[in-house]
Amino acid sequence: MTKYKRQADGYFHTRVWDGTYDDKGRKHYKELRSNKSSKDLENKVQLHKEAINQGKYVVKSDVLFRDYALQWLHTYKANASYNTRRMYQNIIDKHLDVIVTPVSMLSRSCLVTVADASKGMRTRQQIVLTLKQICKCALRDKLISQATFDDIFTDTIKVKYKSPEKRALYDYEKDAIKKARFDDTEKVFVTILYYCGLRRGEAIALTRKDIDFKTNSLTVNKAVYFDDNTPVIKDTKNGVHRIVPIPNEAILTLKRYSDNLATENLFHMSDGRLMTKSSFTKMWRRIINKLNKVAKQPIEDLTPHIFRHNYCATLCGQIPTISINRIAELLGDSKQMVIEVYNHDIAPKEKVFDVINNVF
Repeated sequence: MTKYKRQADGYFHTRVWDGTYDDKGRKHYKELRSNKSSKDLENKVQLHKEAINQGKYVVKSDVLFRDYALQWLHTYKANASYNTRRMYQNIIDKHLDVIVTPVSMLSRSCLVTVADASKGMRTRQQIVLTLKQICKCALRDKLISQATFDDIFTDTIKVKYKSPEKRALYDYEKDAIKKARFDDTEKVFVTILYYCGLRRGEAIALTRKDIDFKTNSLTVNKAVYFDDNTPVIKDTKNGVHRIVPIPNEAILTLKRYSDNLATENLFHMSDGRLMTKSSFTKMWRRIINKLNKVAKQPIEDLTPHIFRHNYCATLCGQIPTISINRIAELLGDSKQMVIEVYNHDIAPKEKVFDVINNVF
């Protein structure tokens, strides 16, 4: 049985991938045909595949890898978050900068050499990730062949890296938070982290208008990131805006602070402008020092984000009184994230045997 059928125009037709991609990353196809036989067309297809593997469809270019990498960063990652762009820039500047060949001369040895020179599994993971994205772009731009791409990344370096497990506050940290003698600004910042679960940038961006004492809630619709030392207002992570209830324990602290503010920004410099990175760093250092003065054991690795994990873990402990969907809404994250990150908190609350016995 022949593989291809002769069409009305007298030719055998087929569409084959030409080894390149369009601007949206989809494979680009071309048409091959023969007026002789199905077998002749099969031979043409085979020759075409061999040509792709030999890189005959690659555009000749002497653009250097570093120049292309920076072009990729500024073009394709322009809308990425500040921290993401900084990560890519750091990988290019400190690790991929040793690749001094043209893009067309990239090889597997480039990846192995760069990865082997790096310290730390997380850095190796980021190097492989960054180089792979740049090479995918080069493949779409026809600067490297599919064969070259496959040679570099098939059976690529396996990077076994696992992020540190997210943790909640330890009991001795919670005890120290209640006893520490914070100033007003420090106390309000810790209160917002502890009782509302905001990200650091979301808390720093808060204004008096974001707090509604009639409904005892605060609105999270923006965040701050630091461009070096300068605070810059941006949208929240994933563009998710939310309203978060303020527990009764926190209302009085926030109300007194808000009533005495001489500026709109909750956390600010002496002139009322948003807090800079250096000012935040100093404030956080003071917070840790004051906690350590009253803590039963040293507090060393405490970060604002741990307060957020504590908030989520505390709410997870109240399932099914509160749903996972609602917890995700309060965090401004997805339900899947809550399940993946906090499943170790959720699972012990599930009374599987009781449920099955009651149902049946």
